[in-house]
Amino acid sequence: MEVSNSRAYRDLSPWQIVAQLADCGRYLGSESSFYRVLKQNLLSHREKSKPHVHSRPKDLLARNPNEVWSWDITYMNSALRGAYYYLYLVEDIFSRMIVGWTVEEVESADHAARLIDRVCQEQAIAIGSLTLHSDNGAPMKGATLLATLERLGVAPSFSRPSVSDDNPYSESLFKTLKYRPSYPDGAFGGLDEAREWVGRFVQWYNTEHLHSAIRFVTPRSRHLGLDKAILDKRRAVYENAKRLNPLRWSGHTRNWSAITEVCLNPKKETMKTQVEIPIHQRGGRTAWKRRPKDSAISQRIERNTYGGGVSPQNGLHRGSITNDQHPGKGLPRVKNRLSEDLLQAPGRRSMPRFKATMDYPSLENLP
Repeated sequence: MEVSNSRAYRDLSPWQIVAQLADCGRYLGSESSFYRVLKQNLLSHREKSKPHVHSRPKDLLARNPNEVWSWDITYMNSALRGAYYYLYLVEDIFSRMIVGWTVEEVESADHAARLIDRVCQEQAIAIGSLTLHSDNGAPMKGATLLATLERLGVAPSFSRPSVSDDNPYSESLFKTLKYRPSYPDGAFGGLDEAREWVGRFVQWYNTEHLHSAIRFVTPRSRHLGLDKAILDKRRAVYENAKRLNPLRWSGHTRNWSAITEVCLNPKKETMKTQVEIPIHQRGGRTAWKRRPKDSAISQRIERNTYGGGVSPQNGLHRGSITNDQHPGKGLPRVKNRLSEDLLQAPGRRSMPRFKATMDYPSLENLP
């Protein structure tokens, strides 16, 4: 430990320490010995060799519009090969409404700062009431944008480096945008054409698109608080239909309740279920073994006995076994190379066989 933590060796791996000690004419132990001692003393990294740990982003919960925004930049092809137009897009994660956008010829923190400043004024954002989430790009962490956010009282939030799913709402919106049938297969003819197309898309998305994540209402309706009345009307229609034809529904009608909370980067919880595996033993008694299992599929282990005139359920022969002490006696010969090898095996004694089967539904019951 003293050598590993010394100034000369604290930034080196055990492999490098052993090699340098050998150059100095010293031998203290092998590489595995160094690793074992370091592990016993709870030292996996030393001094500056310790890697930087990126903590997961803070959970952001929105219960109303203009509480959490997500924004990002995406490329749009131009007529010049290798040159692109850059679409800046700001989305409210609670209502899924696009609250601001712009198309520019370069990525710049200055363009982002002007966009955020303009959108905050249009939405009348109060100081300290908004969190703006983005990835770790240079425009997102530029000094101009960070100074603007501090002046506006907007709290910045960033994704982890090299983690693509920490900003899912903006990524999903970009996919919806680029998979629109009207999105050009080639390139935009110019900057004005690109801005005109994005303007039409934003108008359609906010006022006509029925978003599946917010009970199929438009983002603008939800942003303005009109979604509750729309969903209440739909619920009344379904309840009336169920009253007129109750046999059509075996349970409750469709859930038309409004989404009250939207979370960005929630913590992932893993659930472990207890699975019971029955093992059928001799004498009719059943032993139950309980063990945790992540999968919802359980296995049933059945025992097949080659004795007492019982046919094996999944064996190699169809006939009954009359005397299991004499291999092959009383068994019909079949053209099976594996079964012939088993018949010729000397001293084969009766032994329990286990078959693992999966509890899958029968194909006959499928619609």
